[in-house]
Amino acid sequence: MSNRMDKLFSLGLRNTPLILFVLVFVIFGIVSPSFFALQSLENAVKQASYVGIIAVGMTFVLLTGGIDLSVGSNMYVSTVVAGLLIQRFSVSVGTALVACLLTGLLLGVINSLLVVKFRIIPFVATLGTMVIGRGVGLMLTRSRAVNFPDALTKIGSAEMAGVPCPIVIFAVIVATAWVLLNRTTLGRQIYAIGHSIEGARKAGIHTERAQSTAYVLCGLFAALGGFISVAQLGNVNAGFGKGDEFDAIAAAVLAGAATLKGNGRSGMVCVLVPFALVLATMWWEWVWPTQGWPVDLNLVALTVMALAPTLAMMLRKTWSRRKHRSTNPRSVSSLTPGDFR
Repeated sequence: MSNRMDKLFSLGLRNTPLILFVLVFVIFGIVSPSFFALQSLENAVKQASYVGIIAVGMTFVLLTGGIDLSVGSNMYVSTVVAGLLIQRFSVSVGTALVACLLTGLLLGVINSLLVVKFRIIPFVATLGTMVIGRGVGLMLTRSRAVNFPDALTKIGSAEMAGVPCPIVIFAVIVATAWVLLNRTTLGRQIYAIGHSIEGARKAGIHTERAQSTAYVLCGLFAALGGFISVAQLGNVNAGFGKGDEFDAIAAAVLAGAATLKGNGRSGMVCVLVPFALVLATMWWEWVWPTQGWPVDLNLVALTVMALAPTLAMMLRKTWSRRKHRSTNPRSVSSLTPGDFR
């Protein structure tokens, strides 16, 4: 009986993100009956699609044990480049998209060089590129808004087989990321680096290449997310993208990216990212306001939900360590100084 309970407890801790989603969705459905309405779900996914694309890119970086704080500035400067090309040189929307993606790719390369080649702490490196990227964008626009033509905004409202284009693009990105993480050598290398970068090096993995690829993909997806957002808004102002880096990180963490790194099953995080975004968006837009609960507690509740998977991981590690010690007792004479650190 004890063995069975231990297995159930361990299974629950390993699947905390999934269990959390099921519980919260059920609770939300009880509290707000309109929560499960198809139109509500579609609107939530459409609104959150651009952040979802960025969150998928952030997942690659988080799984390596890094972080990218520059995605919001990446969104801004990449879309500014695209907008100015359209305004000043009358380029097509397709050409502007390519320029936007190349700009995001370049920023991703810069981040990878700072982190991988110059070995600057990811938090410090991407904090620097976040500030510099925002500054470059403001310099290019002189802090003025950049408007986009109707040809671009039509993409944001267009549909494919009855499904809004932003949702279709988001789904394609999620599927692509899932394949990369679960069916390619790159994915296995990213998991290995997240588990132990030294162990990955000893196993013969080219860790620098895999880490660089993660940051480059993150930069590329940030630019694409910015372009999708612009297609819905129609313009870029000086505050565009501010704070979106934290939304992307929160979505990826809520889906389990930070807690599942190095785990062969952690590819499911790509599947959970859309659910995390729908959950956060609907919580913010529909559930909380309709209940008359204090607005100040909204962010607190979302933060607690985001921290839950990480706390579960720490609890599982502590529980596993204690169980191992209880089943494999060692005499005092066999202990080493490391056991007391």
